[in-house]
Amino acid sequence: MAQIKVLDKTFETYLSAEKIQNRITEIANEINKDYAGKKPVFLAILNGSFMFASDLFKQITIEAEITFVKLASYEGTTTTGKVKQAIGLNTDLKDRHVIIIEDIVDTGHTMAQFLPELEKSNPASIKLAVFLHKPEATLVPITIDYCCFSIPNKFVLGYGLDYDQLGRNLPELYQLCE
Repeated sequence: MAQIKVLDKTFETYLSAEKIQNRITEIANEINKDYAGKKPVFLAILNGSFMFASDLFKQITIEAEITFVKLASYEGTTTTGKVKQAIGLNTDLKDRHVIIIEDIVDTGHTMAQFLPELEKSNPASIKLAVFLHKPEATLVPITIDYCCFSIPNKFVLGYGLDYDQLGRNLPELYQLCE
C-alpha cells in the first residue's frame, strides 16, 4: 500500500479514488430513485463533506437544490464533543425534503446536536447521506439512510477529511498507520 506523510503522521491508502467514485454512483442512483418528483434540498456539512457533496450532487439527475452549513467538532485527530456552528442555514426548509450530506459519522454527537435544530425548520423529511461511518465509535444512535462505507475506528484523511486542515485535497482515502 502506498504511504504518505502529513505533518508528523504517516498514512496508508485505504480506499482508492475509483472505489470511492463507484460507490458514490450507487448512492446517487438510490437517491435519484427515492426522490423522483420531490425536489429535495441537499444540505452539505462543511468543511469535510465538500468533495463527497460535489461528486454526489453531480450525479443527481432529479430536480434538487444544494446549500451548505459549517459544523465543527474536531481538533487534530480527536473530536471535542462540542459542535460549533460557524455558517448557518440561509434556505427555508419548511415542508422540504432535506438530505444532509456528511463526511463522517463516528461518535454521532455532531448529528445528535444538529438534527433537533434542523427539525425546528419543519422539513417534510430529513435523511442522512454519509461518506463514512465508524460503527465501533458510535456512542449516540443515528439513522444513516445512505452510507458509502463503514470503516474501523481509525483516523482517516483524504477525500475532504483532514489532519489539522491538511490532506483534504487527496482523491483517495488514507488511514493512519499505527
